[in-house]
Amino acid sequence: MSFIKEYVISELHIIECFFLPKLISDEKAIKRYYRKKSKGNMLNLDNPKRFSEKLQWYKLNGKDPLMQICADKNRVRKYISDLGYGYLLNEQYGVFKHVEDIDFDSLPNKFVMKAAHGSGWNIIVKDKNKLNKKKAKMLMRSWLKQDTSWSGREWVYKDMPRSIVIEKYLEDETGELRDYKFFCFNGQPRFMQLEVGRNTAHNTRNFYDMDWKLMPFGKELPHNPNLNVPKPTLFDEMKKIAENLCKPFQFVRVDLYQANGKVYFGELTFFPAGGAPDFVPDQYDEIVGDMWELKR
Repeated sequence: MSFIKEYVISELHIIECFFLPKLISDEKAIKRYYRKKSKGNMLNLDNPKRFSEKLQWYKLNGKDPLMQICADKNRVRKYISDLGYGYLLNEQYGVFKHVEDIDFDSLPNKFVMKAAHGSGWNIIVKDKNKLNKKKAKMLMRSWLKQDTSWSGREWVYKDMPRSIVIEKYLEDETGELRDYKFFCFNGQPRFMQLEVGRNTAHNTRNFYDMDWKLMPFGKELPHNPNLNVPKPTLFDEMKKIAENLCKPFQFVRVDLYQANGKVYFGELTFFPAGGAPDFVPDQYDEIVGDMWELKR
C-alpha cells in the first residue's frame, strides 16, 4: 500500500474514531463496532460463545492496568525485563514524540519505524536511500494525531503517550521476518499464527497447535495446507517464553520472532484485529472461543 493511500485511510480513521463514538457509551459503541465488523450480526455480551464475542466482553470487563502498560511498545519493555527476558528485546535507535526530531542521517541503511500507541502501524525500511522521507513523515504525523481507543473501545490505548519508535531491522534465514503469534488463554498458549510472505501476492496465514500440527482454519486470510513449513528450531523455547509472559492475563497474543539463531520479543496484543470475527471458516470463531474460560 502506498504512503498516500495509507495516509488517507489514517486521516479518515481519525474522523471515525474521534468524533462519532465519543457520543455513545462503551457498550453501545462496542455493539455498533461488532455489528459493522460482522456484517450485521448481533453481539451477545450476556453469554458470549465466540472468540470475537469474548474479546468484546473482555474490552468491557477485563480492565487490568497491567494490560495498558503491556500494550505500549515502550513501557512493555520493563515488563519483559522484569521477568528476566531483557535479552529478547530488539535494539532501539530512538523514541520520538515529534517526527521533526528524527535524524535520518544518523540511522543505518535498514530500520523499522512504528507507532508505540497502536498496532499495525509500521514502516519497514530496507534501503534508506529509497525511502520517501516526506511521505513517511506525513504518515507518521497522522499516526501521532490518533487515539485508537475510541472506535472499537480498545481501552488499553486510551491516553497512551504517543511516539514513534525506531528499531533495528531484523530478518531470518528466509530473507523475511516470520512472526510467531501465540494465542494464550487463561495462562496457557494454545495455538500459534504464522504469516508467510507478508506484503506479497503469496501472503499466507497458517495456524499450528503446540505440537506443530497444522490447524484447519485461517484468520482473515485462508490457510494453505500445502505450505510445508518446518518446525522452527527455537519453537519450544518460544512456547515457554509465551507461557511465562501470558500468565497474568485471561487472554493475550504473544508475538515473537526467530532470527540470527535467537528469539526476539515483538509485542503483546489483547484485542487482535479489534476482535473482528474473521476466522476462515467462520465456525472456528466459536471453536476457538471454547478454549477461553471467562473469569467474570
